[in-house]
Amino acid sequence: MDDQELGFKAGDVIEVMDATNKEWWWGRILDSEGWFPASFVRLRVNQDELMDDYTMKLEDGKPDEIGSGTRRHGAVQFNKDQMRTNVINEIMNTEKDYIKHLRDICEGYIKQCRKRTDMFTEEQLHTIFGNIEDIYKFQKKFLKALEKKFNKDHPHLSEIGSCFLEHQTDFQIYSEYCNNHPNAHSELSKLLKINKFVYFFEACRLLQKMIDISLDGFLLTPVQKICKYPLQLAELLKYTNPQHRDYKDVEAALSAMKNVASLINERKRRLENIDKIAQWQSSIEEWEGENVLIRSSELIYSGELTRIAQPQAKSQQRMCFLFDHQMVYCKKDLLRRDILYYKGRLIMDDMEVVDVEDGKDKDFNLSVKNAFKLQSKISEEVYLFSAKKPSQKQRWLRAFEDERQQVQRDKETGFAITEVQKKQAMLNANKSHSAGKPKAVSRPYYDFLLRQKHPTLPPSIPQERVFMLSEPKRKPSNFWHNIGRLTPFKK
Repeated sequence: MDDQELGFKAGDVIEVMDATNKEWWWGRILDSEGWFPASFVRLRVNQDELMDDYTMKLEDGKPDEIGSGTRRHGAVQFNKDQMRTNVINEIMNTEKDYIKHLRDICEGYIKQCRKRTDMFTEEQLHTIFGNIEDIYKFQKKFLKALEKKFNKDHPHLSEIGSCFLEHQTDFQIYSEYCNNHPNAHSELSKLLKINKFVYFFEACRLLQKMIDISLDGFLLTPVQKICKYPLQLAELLKYTNPQHRDYKDVEAALSAMKNVASLINERKRRLENIDKIAQWQSSIEEWEGENVLIRSSELIYSGELTRIAQPQAKSQQRMCFLFDHQMVYCKKDLLRRDILYYKGRLIMDDMEVVDVEDGKDKDFNLSVKNAFKLQSKISEEVYLFSAKKPSQKQRWLRAFEDERQQVQRDKETGFAITEVQKKQAMLNANKSHSAGKPKAVSRPYYDFLLRQKHPTLPPSIPQERVFMLSEPKRKPSNFWHNIGRLTPFKK
């Protein structure tokens, strides 16, 4: 982000030139020099080679085979204990440094900003700093838990895995911060174009005696931190003997923190989806009732179906969009096939999906093929739909199952879009449609959105440093794959 920052990737060996500051070191890779976060590297002390050297020395002494085997095993165990000690110490030290880092931001920046009501509104401060104060409170509590499990005399005997398991749900607090970070960067960029804000933030940094890194760089640290936990735990597990009392907890903690990182990435993807959903809704003519975002945040599946309407059993061609909690169906314009008219919606929470066999249906008194019903649980209403092919029908039935599973997952993980985020998404979508402009969305615009599947930050922030460290990789969204292949958006 900063001209004086040193860029590097996993596996690079950095020559440390200055390590006087605990958080940021000055280092060199080939011809490049700059600051880099100390918490993102591990000191190379030839640890892997130590075991081989020790073993070779024992072999040079030419002891008997049994003695040599015993000593070799002892050397391996000694080396593994030392390695575990190093990893434990790294985790403890980086946690303490991170707490100091958060305290510097909260006391050095936020506290000073709140004093200047003539410069900042509370809304601006919330946009810039997000919920970093809540993260600071949590991390202090987490550090205390780690310290209770830390064995000062014999660090390799420490049992810290349980700390991560006990607080795994608390780590989800980072989701809000990571989702807000692009907004923070945008708001901060606007303010830094004005000299008085540049001077003010610099004065805050100097008063708190913080290293010469921009505020934007400091605010990136929580995003980096939550991505680093799986890496640290993987390293700890690597050097933990399976017979160690902490082994199972560390193994479970690694899985838990990977899930946390994955959940944060998933929530960010879902948050970006709401902008696309709002954009889609704004392109629909004659929309009625509540916005789709009031209930939904994910497009599960979409396609063309024939709806059989009672009482005359009239066939109606409809474009159907299955979101979580609801299905919206629209009608194509007769002349301009790229325009859709809103025709209604079904609340899936109140519906039961019924597979209909080919042949005569008793309820509608007509022959059907590739059909299924959506039957209301709270009334006697029944909606009959049919697909063109058996494979399409089966795909819709799977989609309905996926929708129920998605709703259940959201309930279990506590996923929810805030009212502010929903309103902002609709506001942005409405602004994009100027008065008198046709609502049909052009194909080039959707092609552009198709290329924007992943969350993007300003180009000055290396993407891989922000989110690519978290594991496991999420399943790619099929949102715009579904939207992009629909006839209504083709000219």
